[in-house]
Amino acid sequence: MKLQRQKGVAIVTALLLSTLAVTIVTSLFWLQQVQVRSMENQRLQLQTRWILRGALDLSRLILNQDFLDSPNYTQLNGVWATPLEETRLDDYVERERLQGESFDATLAGRMVDAQSRYNLGNLANGKMVNTAEREVFERLLTNLRLDSGLAQSVANMVAQSNALQVPQQPQQGGNNEPMGLVRVEDLLAVSGFTPQAIEQLRDYVIVLPPGRKVGVNVNTAPAELLSALVPGLSLSDAAAMVSARKTVYYLDKARFTALQQVSNKPIGAEWSVRSDYFLAYSRVRLDRATLESQSLLVREANLPITRVEWIREY
Repeated sequence: MKLQRQKGVAIVTALLLSTLAVTIVTSLFWLQQVQVRSMENQRLQLQTRWILRGALDLSRLILNQDFLDSPNYTQLNGVWATPLEETRLDDYVERERLQGESFDATLAGRMVDAQSRYNLGNLANGKMVNTAEREVFERLLTNLRLDSGLAQSVANMVAQSNALQVPQQPQQGGNNEPMGLVRVEDLLAVSGFTPQAIEQLRDYVIVLPPGRKVGVNVNTAPAELLSALVPGLSLSDAAAMVSARKTVYYLDKARFTALQQVSNKPIGAEWSVRSDYFLAYSRVRLDRATLESQSLLVREANLPITRVEWIREY
């Protein structure tokens, strides 16, 4: 009886040890699979970033050529404005044809003239609010059926941010980091702005890097912004001008100011007929990895040289 009990204990012990061994081996395999999958994900993310870099290089090349073709003006029918529909990259990868691999890789992208939007940085010159620019923003808010009184608050915010850019002696326990506008969503810090208002403004305003006077491009701006730029220009007249731009664009400022709708209406804000700032939107899909990004491309003044100012990934 005692011998049978010992045999039973031995069998149970053997079963427990076997179960433990199987569990350990299964865990090791699982950990190995997780590590392999993690490495694959890292590789895919790295490859998507390289594809994004290639897309940005192509965008820079297009903008450089656009400058060589028309150095004095920028128009909406330029090559840069042609979107890249979702395109399979497998057809252009030699490695797949040789090794029979399927990357399931696609790329889509488009560029937008950043100067077709109002630069919120223009609202202040240093520590002082720019009255003419503030009035442009007020009229834009009115055209979008938003509270025009918010323009003063935003202008004050920009001016205060510029003041914080001046080097100061560090104070104990203080924070000397400037709290200014970086993107449109930062307007939520201004009392009165709501997420719905931000969405209405998103395609009409932008925050460009300081240092250069950047004005609205009348060749690419929407009717709401054209009407805001020119004092006394009605929204309907601005819409007619935008419609006429399909066949007629402004090679220089004189042609714009000679228009019947614009003549005798002094423009006190910054404006232009050419652009040096562009937004590049890209979406890269590689197997199960997806990378969407927004980049700001800047052309050097009077040179066919374009650089990447910043990249934001989503």
